[in-house]
Amino acid sequence: MFLLGCAATFFVACSEDNDPKEEFPNWQETNETYFNSLYSQASQRIAAGDNSWRILRKWSLQDDVPTTNSDFIIAHVVENGEGTVSPKFTDSVLVAYSGRLLPSLSYPTGYIFDNSYIGEFHPETARARGFRISGLTDGFSTALQNMHEGDRWEIYVPAALGYGTSDYTEAKIPGHSVLIFDLMLSKICK
Repeated sequence: MFLLGCAATFFVACSEDNDPKEEFPNWQETNETYFNSLYSQASQRIAAGDNSWRILRKWSLQDDVPTTNSDFIIAHVVENGEGTVSPKFTDSVLVAYSGRLLPSLSYPTGYIFDNSYIGEFHPETARARGFRISGLTDGFSTALQNMHEGDRWEIYVPAALGYGTSDYTEAKIPGHSVLIFDLMLSKICK
């Protein structure tokens, strides 16, 4: 009798393990739908006069080149800084940031794949990291080249301007991911 009870328990445990939930179901479609919807909402807010939203063309695209939504990043201005100039592609900068993905099964607020501070952003405790803009993804570098020192933005980067369609295993970012960054440009180092 004891052996039968153990076998039944073992069978149930095995069947639960064989049916794992997918962390990122329909990931490509979910990300594309999310970004296109946000693009539409940001466009409407801008048209209504909301200056806290911006849609920025990929830094290297000429104005006469036809574009799609994935050639732009969306920026929500959280705070304007005191700076008066924007960095150039060849400049180095100090940036406090946190990068995350869209919500998924285990990460209801989005998986944080990289950050320079822990927890909620606070300008006095957020540590800035140094970057050469030319070494960053197109989306991140597009944002920085439009910011001024002290600006804090939340940016939304489509996969085409982030890590593309392939998985970026080093940072555990699945392909087709929209990247969401909370970032503050602390200093332009030239």
